[in-house]
Amino acid sequence: MRSILFSTLIVGIMTAGSALCAGPDANAAERLRRFNDCKFGMFIHWGPYSQASVEASWPIMTPAPGGISEANYRALARTFNPVQFDPVALVRLAKAAGQRYMVITTKHHDGFCMFDSSFTANKITNTPYKKDIVALLAAAAKAENMPLGFYYSPPDMTHPAFRDTLQPASANWQGQPERPEWPLYLSYMELQLRELLTRYGNVFVIWFDGLGHQEKYDGLRFHTLIRELQPMTLINNRIGLTGDFLTPEQRLPKGIPTKGAKVQDVDPEDHGLVSAAPTPDQFQPWETCMTINDTWAYNKNDRHFKSTTELVRALIDAASKGGNFLLNVGPTPEGTIQPEFAQRLRQIGAWLEANGEAIYGTTYGPLQDLPFGRSTAKGGTVYLHVFDMPAETLEVSGLHARSVTLLASHKPLSFTQQGGRLAIRVAGLTADPYATVIAVKTR
Repeated sequence: MRSILFSTLIVGIMTAGSALCAGPDANAAERLRRFNDCKFGMFIHWGPYSQASVEASWPIMTPAPGGISEANYRALARTFNPVQFDPVALVRLAKAAGQRYMVITTKHHDGFCMFDSSFTANKITNTPYKKDIVALLAAAAKAENMPLGFYYSPPDMTHPAFRDTLQPASANWQGQPERPEWPLYLSYMELQLRELLTRYGNVFVIWFDGLGHQEKYDGLRFHTLIRELQPMTLINNRIGLTGDFLTPEQRLPKGIPTKGAKVQDVDPEDHGLVSAAPTPDQFQPWETCMTINDTWAYNKNDRHFKSTTELVRALIDAASKGGNFLLNVGPTPEGTIQPEFAQRLRQIGAWLEANGEAIYGTTYGPLQDLPFGRSTAKGGTVYLHVFDMPAETLEVSGLHARSVTLLASHKPLSFTQQGGRLAIRVAGLTADPYATVIAVKTR
């Protein structure tokens, strides 16, 4: 522990404290354009905890009666050996799913690093596996032209400057910024972020997960660091600042987020949402992260899988409100993806192969309260995502059509227009089991 503190102090002391903003962010528009174009990504929660079928970190932070002890949880690193991990196969699975970026947990709240950090012994290269998981995935992602981002947890249950580690993690898991060691912990964070931003190529996003009272992490300091090292890297809103995008968790907001919204899992009231399409300058970019079953980490006992229909429609719902959809997988202890996850991902990919035009690069639809489904928009086209197909005619108010087609086949559909009311003939159409997309050109 003393060596960690000493290294952090000597190497990081020069950069301690907040940096000043350098002025307007010239790269913001392009960063957000890339983010919006991707629309659908893969989240990867993975670490030694997969061996015990428990969530990352939380079993030692908020122990449950009869659950794994902190000592046994920490001992899992000694046996972690995912010898079947194939980073190329994982990237190709994401591509088959139609996912256009990936985000991996480089360090969760427990402090275990899935990369070969020089500033801790609590890392993947000190397990029987010995290899740098992040380096392997980064190389595969680069070869497959897949943007890769890094989840990085500001909380750290292992570092003695974050909390008094003589106490159980459950006693002080929120950190102890009042202790004199706290500046050393912030320097440790900086050292590790520098490693992630300089060793592994272009980083699509730094995905913080700061939990409560995020102001203690001096977010401006780390925003400035990221902007200096990789100006095109996106930053989420979980280090005390809004960042590039908001992050509701395991749910979809009830309306479209606008500037000033507080859409995150700690604000279930969803302040700052609107039910009608805002102007582009009012819109607040956002991304929801969700699981395929009920857990983030691999859990052999969790068989409560969402159906492909539910997942496709969640993606559509996110896109219809201008958001991205980050869908999680928890690899097994061996490093593979369980077949139930892979099946659903490939089914989503097949739907996107036919209908991706209505998702990628779109924005919130002009029609937000459709009784039959959702809408997205891009250029001069509005895409109607039909969940409940009527027998004869699909009627929509507020659209003026020049042409109407079934997107998957590009088959023209007959329609009539009376004022602002559009009636589309759908009799005889075979509905897609997940969602049927009708493209309405409005200009």
